[in-house]
Amino acid sequence: MDAPLTDRRLAPILDKVQNGTRLDRKDGLALFQSDDLPGVGYLADVARARKVGETVYWVRNMHVNYTDICAVGCKFCAFARIKAEDGYVYSHERTVEEILAYPGHLAEVHIVGGCNGKIPWDYYPEMIKQIKAARPETHVKAFTMVELDFFARKFKRSVEDILAELKDVGLDACPGGGAEVFSNRLHSYMFKHKAGAHRWLEVAEICHNNGIKTNATMLFGHIETYEERVVHLDLLRQLQDKTGGFQAFIPLAYHADNNDLEVEHNPSAPDILKTIAVSRLMLDNFEHIKAYWILMGERLAQISLAFGADDIDGTVIQEKIYHRAGASTAMSVTAGRLKQMIKNVGRNPQERDALYGVPEWVGQAKAKIAAKAEVKEPVAELGA
Repeated sequence: MDAPLTDRRLAPILDKVQNGTRLDRKDGLALFQSDDLPGVGYLADVARARKVGETVYWVRNMHVNYTDICAVGCKFCAFARIKAEDGYVYSHERTVEEILAYPGHLAEVHIVGGCNGKIPWDYYPEMIKQIKAARPETHVKAFTMVELDFFARKFKRSVEDILAELKDVGLDACPGGGAEVFSNRLHSYMFKHKAGAHRWLEVAEICHNNGIKTNATMLFGHIETYEERVVHLDLLRQLQDKTGGFQAFIPLAYHADNNDLEVEHNPSAPDILKTIAVSRLMLDNFEHIKAYWILMGERLAQISLAFGADDIDGTVIQEKIYHRAGASTAMSVTAGRLKQMIKNVGRNPQERDALYGVPEWVGQAKAKIAAKAEVKEPVAELGA
């Protein structure tokens, strides 16, 4: 069947996709500039099917934002509070209470917070230690590259030493936030007081070299250019070639409310879909592209599964960062609802943990089902 392309500029890109040839930056820019959204989506779907088949991943997870006090002052951030009296810091008792309140199995706790100069170092490993004691089965995915860089500078320690101590108490992986867009222009204007592109990538490489898998993100839909998006994706791809340590890429759609960036509108649905698709096509060495449902809503997340995404995140429970920025989606969703969202678009839901493995309880449930299937009723002998 002929590919459904209306933009002739996409034809050579189709040839590359079908042949497994890596796209270059010019290809990425052509994809972003194309008005043929279904065609771009088709290309991404071909790449997705080759990489992961018909499986879509989801996770039983929750978010913990341990503090909203942050001195960095990013223009796009609606979550941070500058003054201590305006913000909060979770006690470990509060964190453990929230963790224990999660109903049933919990595969992953996702932990990020502000760069709070008043928190002592011991707070961070102790938080992980207490979470692991409360729920040993739960993977702890904590601290972005920005937070790790902040710890290193504040406590005058190397990132390697920090990671070693955190791993000893149970750190399993790191989230991918804080990358924003790898652009010196945007860094100097939007987030000049925190790690820029070089440092973010450097810290990620240190994580990978020390056995810690991470995710990667890009905040898009504000004042960046298509060219800057493509450069961002290419730099991530280069590091993945080197380390293989990225698990998933998550395009984060900018939310325009309650911040100091003079942008009035959120990115459109077509822009979100196209960005997911181009991410799948450019990041050929990333296994997973995530459609973060809490940013875009359930229906657009489902559509994203036809534009290259193969993960819709998880149950989440009480997301704060994007809701302060104006997100109108639900704060959480049930495991049953996630599975049905995936099934409704003809894909196969696969429950995962933070490292994209199968949680222990899923294996146990499958074993029970298999055991029951093997039990047969005795057949009465003739003449009995």
